[in-house]
Amino acid sequence: MSTRKSQFRPCIDLHEGRVKQIVGGSLSDQGADENFVSDLPSSHFASMFAKDNLTDGHVIMLGPGNQEAAREALATWPGGLQVGGGINHTNAAEWIEAGASHVIVTSWLFDAKGKFLEDRAIALAQEVTPQQIVIDLSCRRDGGGWTVAMDRWQTLTDLAVTAETLDRLAEHCDQFLVHAADVEGKCGGIDGELVELLGRWRGKQITYAGGVGNMADLERVQALSDGHVDVTVGSALDIFGGTAIAYKDLVNWNKRI
Repeated sequence: MSTRKSQFRPCIDLHEGRVKQIVGGSLSDQGADENFVSDLPSSHFASMFAKDNLTDGHVIMLGPGNQEAAREALATWPGGLQVGGGINHTNAAEWIEAGASHVIVTSWLFDAKGKFLEDRAIALAQEVTPQQIVIDLSCRRDGGGWTVAMDRWQTLTDLAVTAETLDRLAEHCDQFLVHAADVEGKCGGIDGELVELLGRWRGKQITYAGGVGNMADLERVQALSDGHVDVTVGSALDIFGGTAIAYKDLVNWNKRI
């Protein structure tokens, strides 16, 4: 039995320059189904996370028009946040210089048809370092398993989420981020089978996101992964308009022994 405890990892999702929570699979060129839109700047949330020393949170730029807000968050909590959305080998170093602890990459690792291009993972690691890279394996259910989805989770790739895939990519990164896109933003419960699969792999740090609706879901992540998978909470959280989970309870969750 592991002594590790699943940690809460915060998030700042940016869409059209504002902090939002959206239904994961709804994002398109026409917009998205929104659960919450904040009147507060990204720096407000970054300052809160810094005050409570919540590390390895992710700032995700969902489409264009979010760079200024992302930079504002990173400058507020330098070294405490990761950044993703449109990351590639030409801009990764610039985001590290802007204060990101890690860059998060998904779509750029695939060609237009969804074929995985491992040479791009190698190229990215040469521009920064593997210790500054998070590979996002956000996915959708596909038959009996899960397949990585790119381009705002709309296009399935040729890469399955398996222990073998995690083994293959681990040398190119420091951590993995996995959104369960089918349940993301719905607050209807986690994908327990996916969490269990991720928890059986005892390599790099993994953060799971998707479907957390109450504190019992955090307990499930802890139990199903034996503490080896960390968790993000979005739409259910009170600071993002939710009513089921209080931010202060998540801060206390991370302090538990």
